[in-house]
Order: sequence, then structure tokens, then C-alpha cells
Amino acid sequence: MADAATGGTAADDRRTPRRQARGAARRDAIVHAAAHLILHEGPGAVTHRAVAARADVPLAATTYYFTGLDDLIAAAGQVVVDGWVQHARDAADRAGRRAAAPHDAPAVLVDAVLPAADAAEVRGFYEHLVGAGRYPTLARAYAQGRDRLDAALGHVLDALDVDRVSPGVLVAVVDGAAVSALSEGRDVRALALRLVAELLEGRPAPRPGRG
Repeated sequence: MADAATGGTAADDRRTPRRQARGAARRDAIVHAAAHLILHEGPGAVTHRAVAARADVPLAATTYYFTGLDDLIAAAGQVVVDGWVQHARDAADRAGRRAAAPHDAPAVLVDAVLPAADAAEVRGFYEHLVGAGRYPTLARAYAQGRDRLDAALGHVLDALDVDRVSPGVLVAVVDGAAVSALSEGRDVRALALRLVAELLEGRPAPRPGRG
């Protein structure tokens, strides 16, 4: 039966939400495919063809939902930040559940910032992170998401009752440790743990082999 006001039918009305849901799912798949490419191959790998292949959608879909690659990269950057935020929230939940002892705090804080990945993936992550600044759209997406990441890390610090370290300082120390370790062929997590322990204690921690 036709709708007198719009000329449509009741069947059309029922199909519209389904079409909208399919459209949202397809757009989501495209954004997540772009985010995967950013993290694993770098922003330069984000092309319409590569994203369509990764998302298993027609090539035209990548231009239907986004005005261009910058628009797609901006959306994908927010998905990447969402992953970092969830990673930190999970660390806060774990710390809250197990009532971490003070000596556990460095490990909890490092794990809240470092990606949960093997050495090769950690290297790839930081290579991508350092290179993100060459892509202004991606850099803006990361900058816009920084408040959410800091808030999530703030919950981790609160769960550990650490009030003398800010989220920004924590990220700077862990990221700095990672870049130093990677450039010098050292273990990333070990160096990050030592430096975060020093940060929490307010003094240099003893170095191995020095008593």
C-alpha cells in the first residue's frame, strides 16, 4: 500500500532500516580496513584499491562513503585511537580487579601504553607512529584523540594510586624508551620498565651489574 504523504510503501519503510544497517556495516568495514593498513603497512598503503580489497567491498564503495582518501584516513585514525583507548582501559580494569601492589605499578603502566605484540610488531608500530606526522590528516586525528587516551591512562594511574605522574609524561617516557631501545637493539619492554620505575621512585633505579 502506498504512503499517501510520501508516495512510498510500507514495505519500503521496512527495508530502509535494513539498508541503512548494511550501509553502516560496509562503511565500518572500510574504515577498519584502512586502520589495519595504517598500522601494519603505513598510511602510504591506504589506497582505494587496497582498502576495497581488504574490506572485501566493491572499489566504488570507498568513494561512495568518503569524499576522498583524507576523509577515509581521518576516520581510520580515530579507529586507531579507539584501539589505544580500549587497550588502556583494559589495563585499568586489570589493575582494579587484582589490586596491584606498588611493585607491580611499572609493569601495569608500561603494558597500558606499549602495544601487546611481538618485537617485530612493536617496531612496526613505532615506525608508523614516528611517520604519522608526514600525513597531516592522520596527525590531526591522533591529536584530536589524545584527550581520550590521556583520560583512559588517567584511570590506570588512579587505579594504582599514582598521583605524581601525568598521562602525558607516562606516554613520553614509554614511547621514548621504545624509540631508544629500537634504535639501539635493546629490549623495548625491559627499558620501558626500568625508566617508568625510575619515574615512579623519583630517582634513578640501579643499573644491572652496578650493585
